[in-house]
Amino acid sequence: MAGRGAAPGERRGGRVKGTPNKVTLEIRDLARAYGPTAIAELARLAGLTKDAGSDNESTRVMAIKELIDRGYGKSTQPISGDDTKPPIQVEHSLAGQRVKSLLDQITSK
Repeated sequence: MAGRGAAPGERRGGRVKGTPNKVTLEIRDLARAYGPTAIAELARLAGLTKDAGSDNESTRVMAIKELIDRGYGKSTQPISGDDTKPPIQVEHSLAGQRVKSLLDQITSK
């Protein structure tokens, strides 16, 4: 069955690139409607309002963390390795050798 399927780089069907999913948009809009109420409840659980906060300390910590993450963005996660060993180094020596070989072939012509 020759001639079937998409050619390389050709798109067939589906949403146009950049068009948001309608279901995702609807769910996001519904969730955002509860945003202010949810933030207020997190603040209450954290003990940051005049109302009593949660009696559970881990719940208060979680609520505070969520408020900070929402207000300032999640903190970056550093990549770390073993303290006793040097950092990992990645070298592209094979690729570099191949490029050099190709350049030598081109320039020798």
